[in-house]
Amino acid sequence: MRFDFVTSGRITFGDGAISEIGKVAAGFGTRALVVSSGSGARAQPLIEALDAAGLAAEMFSVAGEPTVEDAAAGVAAARDHAAQVIIGFGGGSALDAAKAVAALTANDGDLLDYLEVIGQGKPLRRVPVPVIAIPTTAGTGSEVTANAVLASKEHGVKVSLRSPLMLPRIALIDPELSWSQPAAVTASTGMDALTQCIEPFVSNRANPVTDAVCREGIMRGGRSLRLAFDEPNDADARRDMALTALFGGMALANAKLGAVHGFAAPVGGMFSAPHGAICAVLLPPVMEANIRALRERAPEHDALARYAEIARLLTGIPDAAPEDGAAWVRQLVADLGIPALSTYGITDEAVPEIVEKAANASSMQGNPITLTNEELSAILTSAL
Repeated sequence: MRFDFVTSGRITFGDGAISEIGKVAAGFGTRALVVSSGSGARAQPLIEALDAAGLAAEMFSVAGEPTVEDAAAGVAAARDHAAQVIIGFGGGSALDAAKAVAALTANDGDLLDYLEVIGQGKPLRRVPVPVIAIPTTAGTGSEVTANAVLASKEHGVKVSLRSPLMLPRIALIDPELSWSQPAAVTASTGMDALTQCIEPFVSNRANPVTDAVCREGIMRGGRSLRLAFDEPNDADARRDMALTALFGGMALANAKLGAVHGFAAPVGGMFSAPHGAICAVLLPPVMEANIRALRERAPEHDALARYAEIARLLTGIPDAAPEDGAAWVRQLVADLGIPALSTYGITDEAVPEIVEKAANASSMQGNPITLTNEELSAILTSAL
């Protein structure tokens, strides 16, 4: 047995943790770039806290899931401000943008020099500008991952800028920041977090440390996602979901994902669809297809026992079968009102291209069993 496990340099977790940002950021210098999402209005108290701590803070906002163009614009803003620390504040989009900006600000050359799939995938030569990651949703776990997902409209795909140097120096996780999220955001980001605990647990790169955090994340997400959706101010449920996201991020950074995220990269690159909603609607059919393929082609595979354990964690039934876990997840997706992929303009005509791109996605390589193109097509069609 051999494995590595890496995560952010420091993780601070707890209600009200955001109050420490001034002191924490001041340890990196006096000039900060805050990368936020949307209008950036929610980050204004953060800017004020930084100002009070003696930091000159500038704001850079991304409108949605970050693109290669966003990353380039953020680099220009960071260099113009001579930023000594980059603070990502928001959902996974803001955190990924912050990590990309930090990496590219410190490294010369074109973005495509460093991007996977569509670029040359060269390693970063210099250590990125320090990053403090502050998630406001319980979803991607980007606060503890060593990559940034960027969309390329030109290529119709989402790809990663990836380096072990890109782990945030500090992950500052305050569950109270997620209380104001709309129910639909709670649902989609929460399903992403749960998916990122389930996929690494059955992946071909799982290890004892990721197993431990995945088990804890599956248990907490299973008991609290529906409650956080129904009762947004339930503090215990919000803490559980923030931990589920954190554990999912730790797991995916140290083990592979699977077919759900293999699909999510091309779907998100080709269509304007939220990443979490894509993962949510694909998780049940992927679980069902994997379980069926394992029973037919690899009945002794360890992943079948792991799917049964997932079922026990989610349902609380001591003798639950793998199929019971998939059925439980399918019902959860229905209860949360997750829309079908056709909502985002995805039709049968797009299936062959998506399947072709998904089969070559890096996440697909972690799936516990190789799925045929026919099986991949059936999964995608069932989610339309």
